[in-house]
Amino acid sequence: MKDLIEISPLAYRRLKIYKNLLETWQKKVNLVSSSTLSDLWDRHFQDSLQLLPYISEKAETLIDLGSGAGFPGLVLVIAKPEQLKVSLVESDLKKCLFLENVSRETKVDVTILRERIESISEKIKGDVITARGLAPLRLLLEYAFPLMKQTTTLLFLKGKDVEKEILEAQKKWEFDLEIFPSLTDSRARILKIEHPKRIFQNV
Repeated sequence: MKDLIEISPLAYRRLKIYKNLLETWQKKVNLVSSSTLSDLWDRHFQDSLQLLPYISEKAETLIDLGSGAGFPGLVLVIAKPEQLKVSLVESDLKKCLFLENVSRETKVDVTILRERIESISEKIKGDVITARGLAPLRLLLEYAFPLMKQTTTLLFLKGKDVEKEILEAQKKWEFDLEIFPSLTDSRARILKIEHPKRIFQNV
């Protein structure tokens, strides 16, 4: 397993436990695309870890939307358990059971919310909100907006259609945007978004 982002030896050991659990559970539960199984470390773990440089040292709470098998939220808290309190939002029971198993075996605390994203808006706010492969940017902004503070940063891992998604989102939203290249996929991008505001159009 090669490293693109530096992490502690303890985090590395915990991620190896996580990877082994994923490989075991994947035989019965569809957690990730079967086409990525031969390259789990880069396609999922390193892909998640590359968000670390964009998370402020002042950030304390992170909300991961549509966590699935825990990417990127569970990976990020394993990398920075002393800094981040992470809430994983995932409606699928089997995936939540997997997340609980990884949390228990790696001895890293997370909050797992087995709910639809729309139902948690009154419960928590995050300093950072992440999502990976969940929905188009326009919908991600709808999901994230009720969970934001004034200073919240949104970090979204997006694929090859990112430019189209940005243009579509800008029809309904204004926001400060920075775009960074992905370290794991030349076609992918990292979006860092702050201060989103709805555009209200006269009908």
